[in-house]
Amino acid sequence: MIRKEKQGNFLIIMFVLVLLLISGVLISMNSGYTRLSPLDLLQTLLGQKKGDSSIILWSIRMPRIMIAMLVGAGLAVAGAIMQGTSQNSLADPGILGINAGAGLGVVMYITVFYGKIQLAPVQALPIAAFIGATFAAFIVFTLARKNQRTTPTRLILVGIATGAGISAAMLFFTYRMDAYSYDFVKIWMSGSIWGTNWQYVKTAFFWMAVLLPLAVYKGFRLNLLSLGDDIAASLGLSIQRERLVLLLLAVGLAGCSVALAGSISFVGLIAPHLARRFVGADYKRVLPASLFIGALLVLAADTIGRTVVQPVEIPVGIVVAALGGPYFLYLLIRQH
Repeated sequence: MIRKEKQGNFLIIMFVLVLLLISGVLISMNSGYTRLSPLDLLQTLLGQKKGDSSIILWSIRMPRIMIAMLVGAGLAVAGAIMQGTSQNSLADPGILGINAGAGLGVVMYITVFYGKIQLAPVQALPIAAFIGATFAAFIVFTLARKNQRTTPTRLILVGIATGAGISAAMLFFTYRMDAYSYDFVKIWMSGSIWGTNWQYVKTAFFWMAVLLPLAVYKGFRLNLLSLGDDIAASLGLSIQRERLVLLLLAVGLAGCSVALAGSISFVGLIAPHLARRFVGADYKRVLPASLFIGALLVLAADTIGRTVVQPVEIPVGIVVAALGGPYFLYLLIRQH
């Protein structure tokens, strides 16, 4: 009976999250410098209205909305995986320097196309980001491990230091860029959803459609890892293999997200924490809940960023940091 009740509560929560996300999409469709009346929006969605309304909705806003949701989902699930595998509730791709590593991969990729960034194949951006994120993850988890164990504080400190070092390396590479590429990187590094066309949506969707379902499928194994290595091993789990697979999934999700939206911190921290408050500690539920919460967070932050001080847009990374920074300090103080 209790199990059925929990399952029912989980389904209700997921239904509410889906409704909130749909509402967020509808609000975002009509948010921006140019307003669309509810009737214009409905007619454009049904294909009954062409012209400026159709261009604004289908060529500008909808690709951006899709990218925001995919990036939010990817960062949130990556954060949940890192928290489970490291047994550290403060783990987040941005805080641990993974986003910075992905950013370094993208900046080096842009450097290769020096002076002709417009010709850089979009499909290769997530691959470059994945390589950089993997490099950063290897450094962080290697240096943070001492005497066969990793403490939460050590992991955070090593992650922050690694992220700072990688960020310095990115600045070095920007000096070789032309004005156009430099302006692009400057905006991108602030956490801006810049890939606002359907080509970028297709690229992001391809990666996320593979990585997100696989990550959610690994929820049971993540539950075992979160219990500790000794208990997981006694239950027959191949600890090193599963941890490596899960970390690669997290790095892939974070890398793809950073490639298309720059470095957006704290989404991977906040979303899993909110998910655990709503659905409990079971990662088979935390992961799908984090997916929707992360998508909603980034979509809401992007909508706020492009409506608060029109016609100027605030990068979504700055909006999320303004909300996530105090929450991170609260969690840090509460744990110590």
